[in-house]
Amino acid sequence: MRIEAYNQIQQLYGMNKTKKTSRTAPVSSGRDAVTISSIGKDIQTAKNAVNSASDIRQDKVAALKSSIQSGKYNVSGESFADKLMQKYNEAAAF
Repeated sequence: MRIEAYNQIQQLYGMNKTKKTSRTAPVSSGRDAVTISSIGKDIQTAKNAVNSASDIRQDKVAALKSSIQSGKYNVSGESFADKLMQKYNEAAAF
């Protein structure tokens, strides 16, 4: 093996050259900023409204309680079966 040939290849590819690093500009000490779009603000307002609303509608519950206690609350068996099958079919679709 010829050492001169190896040296020539090194020179071609610059393997002996040391790479100098350049200095970069110093990073500014500013802070990051976040802005929320108007749509994001609207969504947040809607979420807060939903979270503050009660899950139970007391007016409906009171009306149902009074009709059950007075004996006026009647449920159609056919209507109940239809709704039961509808919910079953929706659950089975997933």
